[in-house]
Amino acid sequence: MAITLIVGALAVVFDTTIVSVALNDLANELDAPLSSIQWVSTGYLLAVFVTIPLAGWAQSRLGGRRLWIAALSGFLLGSLLSALAWDAASLIAFRIVQGIAGGLMMPLMATLLMQAAQGRNIGKVMAVITVPTALGPILGPVLGGLVLHLADWRWLFFVNIPFCVVGGWLAWRNLPDDRPAPARPRTRLDVVGLLLLCPGFAALLYGLSQVEGSAGFAGAEVLIPLISGLALVGGFTVRALTRTTGALVNVRLLRHRAVASASTLLFLGGISLFGSMMLLPLYFQQVRGEDALGAGLLLIPQGLGALLARGLAGKHIDRVGPRWVAFAAFAFVATSTVPFAFVTAGTSELLLMPALFVRGIALGAAMIAPMGAAYVGLRHAEIPDASIITRVAQQIGGAVGIALLAVILQHSTGDTHTPGALADGFGTAFWWSVAFTAAAVPLCLLLPSLPKPAAPDDAAEAQAAAKV
Repeated sequence: MAITLIVGALAVVFDTTIVSVALNDLANELDAPLSSIQWVSTGYLLAVFVTIPLAGWAQSRLGGRRLWIAALSGFLLGSLLSALAWDAASLIAFRIVQGIAGGLMMPLMATLLMQAAQGRNIGKVMAVITVPTALGPILGPVLGGLVLHLADWRWLFFVNIPFCVVGGWLAWRNLPDDRPAPARPRTRLDVVGLLLLCPGFAALLYGLSQVEGSAGFAGAEVLIPLISGLALVGGFTVRALTRTTGALVNVRLLRHRAVASASTLLFLGGISLFGSMMLLPLYFQQVRGEDALGAGLLLIPQGLGALLARGLAGKHIDRVGPRWVAFAAFAFVATSTVPFAFVTAGTSELLLMPALFVRGIALGAAMIAPMGAAYVGLRHAEIPDASIITRVAQQIGGAVGIALLAVILQHSTGDTHTPGALADGFGTAFWWSVAFTAAAVPLCLLLPSLPKPAAPDDAAEAQAAAKV
């Protein structure tokens, strides 16, 4: 099951990281301004946010296998259409199709594996779930640079086809047929919750993506969507708390200390992960003069560290619990980021590469530990909602991290373009990244210590879980 889901998920992860290094080339090839091409990424992320909350309801109606295959088919369709796009507008529209499918797949992957594990070996399961996340930063930028160097930009999307086709075949063959019984009452879609939560998330992400220019967070193009998004999400939260059943996402799970503390840490971890993914390539390109492929190659040590962290973190989570693994991981993320706060235009790569490797190990463990802790003590039926909550927390944290660090970097560098002044500005931004990460260290003590098996809702559900 793990291999089956990983093959399909790699298409989503690679597509995100490949396109992120190709925006300049797409702007030139499609004869469109960078402000418009930016929506190739922004539109995709907005679509992901709109559909993440639907994953739990869709799984209850279709079953995990059918939903996975349907979402993977949708991603394949979006990839084919994107490769055949004739202008910027059509490419943006087809990327939204990809985002709708990708938003369903990532929380569903975690849900299916955690339900199959029935609360056992949480560390090992989370190590498996994070394989695509670990491989994406390693291979994505390099693959994207090679594709643009050797072939047409359309191959950025054609490379998804083998993953989708093989992943769909493996899913049909290996995933259990868990479609709901015909006699089972059908879960009704919370339409009002959908109209509040999904546009709310999209508005928040859109507002954060518009943080640019001297106004920063004070601009109307930022404040209006942010305030609107917060109002919509707040309205959904109040409404969901007053409903005993049927909410689009069961936010009552945040009353569990494990879910609440894990979501908070994943939010802060998202700031560290996605914020650094924005800062590090820019430092290598703007200060050291590397191209997109060169910057991607220099980031390989961090990706290798994150890949190595899977086995180490998973083993220790099952042995000592997620609390102390997360505590050590976030402390090492902060410590290993400090060298970048002292970077100059001539800082030796021999000094930065080991720091990146250690940072990758710590960052990988820092994401695995709280993600696994969120499922401790949950019932089988509560796992889909926990997957959605943690996924949204991480993605919102990433959007906040990119927006905050972009503003800090802009104000630190000003209008200067000299390597020395740019390096000083990047140093300031990295110090803020250290501070955000350090704030998470004491919160790790709120995580559960040793994981316990999830409690089944009832005997029938326990039997169904055992079959899966």
